[in-house]
Amino acid sequence: MSPARQVPVYLESGQQRTFACAVDWPGWCRSGKSEGSALETLFNYAPRYAIALQAGSVDFPAPLRLTELVVVERLKGNGTTDFGAPDVQPSVDAHPAGEADVERLQKILEACWKAFDSAVSKVGSKELRRGPRGGGRDLEKIIRHIADAEAAYLSRIGGKVEFQGQPGSAEALAALRRAVLDRLGMAARSWPVERGPRGGVRWTPRYFVRRAAWHLLDHTWEIQDRTV
Repeated sequence: MSPARQVPVYLESGQQRTFACAVDWPGWCRSGKSEGSALETLFNYAPRYAIALQAGSVDFPAPLRLTELVVVERLKGNGTTDFGAPDVQPSVDAHPAGEADVERLQKILEACWKAFDSAVSKVGSKELRRGPRGGGRDLEKIIRHIADAEAAYLSRIGGKVEFQGQPGSAEALAALRRAVLDRLGMAARSWPVERGPRGGVRWTPRYFVRRAAWHLLDHTWEIQDRTV
């Protein structure tokens, strides 16, 4: 009998919310009100994560049992954690990223971009379902939000982009994504640079992809769930 598979997971816990995130799989990260509910939600989203990575031909062996998720690190969250976004770098993300690591991270990020673009294209003439009080961004605002966030993330690894056309347009997204891929390779080769020229804390290349992939898939799944 082969040994049970183990999937390393870290937990980031604030006062009101806990994120469970797969150590080796950027973007596979979900939250809950407790450690148990966060782990259960992470497990339940494994098939959706696998589908997202298929967009970039990345093979993801989804766990078959919740018990395969093994907590290897616990992190103290902050106000951003409770607001609804993971915001603390796990220790593994401080490790240097070699050429093969960067290629894998870029491939996962590209898969997440493709999954997001696919979700957007499938909305077509449909509308996104609103919340009980009419809340929630419309599709155009979600796309703009993704572009603004990724441009801000890019600055955390020392990069910047000159948008071509309106932010959120196809041209702007293409320019942003080219800048991200280029800067990821440069950041990996020059790491560690822990602070920028104005003293701001830099993200590691690993954490950049982890945060960007989570944000992309979080909104990808939101679009899918809200499509009328």
